[in-house]
Amino acid sequence: MKIKFSFNILLLLVVLSAAVSCTSYKRVPYLQNSEELQNMVQKAELYDARIQPKDLLNIVVVSPKNYAASMEYNLTVPRFSGSNIDNLTSQPVLQSYLVDNDGNIEFPVLGTLKVAGLTKSELEKMILDRIKDSFTEKPVVTVRFSDFKISVIGEVASPGTYTINNEKVNVFEALALAKDMTVYGERDNVKLIREDASGKKEIHNLNLNDVSIITSPYYYLQQNDVLYVTPNKAKARNSDIGSSTTLWFSATSIAISLVSLLYNILN
Repeated sequence: MKIKFSFNILLLLVVLSAAVSCTSYKRVPYLQNSEELQNMVQKAELYDARIQPKDLLNIVVVSPKNYAASMEYNLTVPRFSGSNIDNLTSQPVLQSYLVDNDGNIEFPVLGTLKVAGLTKSELEKMILDRIKDSFTEKPVVTVRFSDFKISVIGEVASPGTYTINNEKVNVFEALALAKDMTVYGERDNVKLIREDASGKKEIHNLNLNDVSIITSPYYYLQQNDVLYVTPNKAKARNSDIGSSTTLWFSATSIAISLVSLLYNILN
């Protein structure tokens, strides 16, 4: 009787442990239903970042045959050689444009330009349309973000802010930059914090276990996005262990006593 009762308890513990382990594992792998991706409607749409207040922009106007004219449209400061203020070098230093709170920049010759909400190509076209009559041949205008960055915080191995040189990054690449989630991260409850050009803030919940994240409009991150990996319940319990250790030990002792008492009664 005693042996049979002990075996039944052991068997029950093994089954419960296996069930818990299986449930926990299902929350770990990314893109679990990947075979369903081929049946999903995928829209070919490349993300093009839109300029926001407080962005830093590099804007360059180049015309090899009209060098003097092109330099008038570039924001530069003189570069001095050594400590002698009279010795100017032939190559000035290009400066970045800081978009103000109203979404404007001060551009040489043209004055105030409203740039917030525009893509790089739209701003390039706007500037080109306004200056092309000043050149004998069509100049080249290039616009780049000098501070395209995203932040990854929460349950990742290396939280921080990362600069993206090619201005294109998806959620998995962002996690790779942060050296992936820890074992305490909730893969089905990642929060994306986003602010648009008007200052409106949004929070979107992402489920990275589900392959449909690849077709989500939030798969690619925008500049200044914040990706927050939520901690799971195990991390929450561990963070509170210092203040509740005595309570847990007391509860465990009571549970052991009750099990022992029940065992003795049944036998």
